[in-house]
Amino acid sequence: MVITGAGESLTGNSVNYDRFQELKAFDDSKAGVKGLVDASIAKLPRIFVRPPEEVLAGDPIPSKNIQFTIPVIDLSTRRSDVVAGVRCAAEAVGFFQVVNHGIGERVLEEMLEAARGFHELPREVKAEYYSREPMRKVKFGSNFDLYKSSFANWRDTLFCVMGPHPHPLQPQELPPLCRDITIEYSKEVYKLGFTLFELLSEALGLKPDHLKGLECVEEHALLSHYYPACPEPELTMGASKHSDPDFLTILLQDHLGGLQILHQDQWIDVPPLPGALVINIGDLLQLMSNDRCKSVEHRVLASHVGPRVSVACFFTHYFYPSTMINGPLEELLSEEFPPVYKETSVQDFIAYYYEKGLDGNSALTHFKLQR
Repeated sequence: MVITGAGESLTGNSVNYDRFQELKAFDDSKAGVKGLVDASIAKLPRIFVRPPEEVLAGDPIPSKNIQFTIPVIDLSTRRSDVVAGVRCAAEAVGFFQVVNHGIGERVLEEMLEAARGFHELPREVKAEYYSREPMRKVKFGSNFDLYKSSFANWRDTLFCVMGPHPHPLQPQELPPLCRDITIEYSKEVYKLGFTLFELLSEALGLKPDHLKGLECVEEHALLSHYYPACPEPELTMGASKHSDPDFLTILLQDHLGGLQILHQDQWIDVPPLPGALVINIGDLLQLMSNDRCKSVEHRVLASHVGPRVSVACFFTHYFYPSTMINGPLEELLSEEFPPVYKETSVQDFIAYYYEKGLDGNSALTHFKLQR
């Protein structure tokens, strides 16, 4: 695999730099970012370097005076207090952490351990799962938008669609190393998702089962992300600025940190909290709540320290045969609060999101009504 460094081109002349061929060489290696690290590269390959115009135009300047911390909600406290906390966090921030959520410490630790273990398997073992085939339920890859993005992210992912319910993924489809714990964690996080959708329904003034009745929990996927140590982290990102194209995301992250959310034009750290899970509102829930709930843009920094490991659970539809059309909920509309978005199917929303890639722009803009 020939990949040029940050200051090099394939021929030694930047005029002849062929980005497509370098992307293809990286893709064809089926080794991901971990393969580059194993090759002991000292310079960041050019396909990962953020374009100067993005760096110059992009990041808000962190304020030394900002006083803000990500809300932490204890799910074991009085339900009315939990609902109030969820309402405040979902409407004002879009991100919060939950503790006493019912998933044991052993399960959390073993899930992170298995995610890391898979990504550190020999290249030839992982290569069997490497795919860009959209209909494949279990696949390993790096950068779903590799050929569309302006720069590649320093991250590999094992993607597992665990549904649709009631026809779950067959265990033998999962890599043996992480099979049992992935199934166990999937069941536990799915139950937590049920609870969170009930709380969010109540937070919006609806009956507890309202969002579940709109097929929000019919399918979920687990994405095990691996962010290796980066030789030049200031030149790239672990994950570019984006919001999630789902109803809700539940994130298990390790102790290294690096996740940030964009709040009031400032990048705010989401610090790892032992035993906690990070919850963020997805684009589809912002659309359905007519902007009551906020799907917040977030990113992951690259770092000299690594690997960072996280496991994201996306509640959305991949294979679930839904015919439902999603739009702002009628119960939340009035003359004062008319619909902000047009109706769309989950499939059409996700198709648009994947087509545009992580370009730094929210997919929601495309679905806004013109006024």
